[in-house]
Amino acid sequence: MTPTPETPRLTPVADHALLVEFAEALDDTAHAAVLRLDHALSTHPAPGLREAVPAFVNLLVEFDPALTDHAAIGAHVTSLLGASGAEASAPVTHEIGICYEAPFARDLPEVAMKLGLSEEAVINAHLAGDYRVYLYGFAPGYAYMAGVRPELRMDRKPAPVRGVAAGSVIVAGAQCLITTLTMPTGWWILGRSPAKILTGAEDRPFLFDVGDQVRFKRLSLAEYEAQNG
Repeated sequence: MTPTPETPRLTPVADHALLVEFAEALDDTAHAAVLRLDHALSTHPAPGLREAVPAFVNLLVEFDPALTDHAAIGAHVTSLLGASGAEASAPVTHEIGICYEAPFARDLPEVAMKLGLSEEAVINAHLAGDYRVYLYGFAPGYAYMAGVRPELRMDRKPAPVRGVAAGSVIVAGAQCLITTLTMPTGWWILGRSPAKILTGAEDRPFLFDVGDQVRFKRLSLAEYEAQNG
């Protein structure tokens, strides 16, 4: 059966999780269903529920196998899907500063050349993107945002670059993210942000929630240094 937002596919994962799939490819309607179920589970948690992990078109529901099982969790999920008025909470919009100046805009000249645009046009296209956090993955605090404008979309680099600093704002295809650790990446580095995505708070370790919206604001080098102090 092909999953849909109306008829998701429920698949057991090991002995402690259930994968709820709303589609097999990236789809905004399916992601909206993910957010609704995630909100419903946080509001009406099942006995034994440990965590719900939202992604692009699916939600992983983790539970304590000593307290419950796949059938009980599946029944609870199905009841929530069938409930009326199950809406996700309103997304928060975050304004995030970014500096496009050297030495932070490592790939800006090459991106401009490859796309046949001026560097200012690349910056303006990035600032005009409509970004939404779809999931966390790969590394702590790596919030994958869709919304890169079509004129700015590029495939990943042929080989990753090592030692990319935390706070780097990188893009590949339709996606954008702000790095939180010094790590390799094959994405294109457009600038750097002073925003602290890793909050250090036990009850809210990341700045964004899945479903939140992000708007980038251009910072001068002096403004970046003042905010990063």
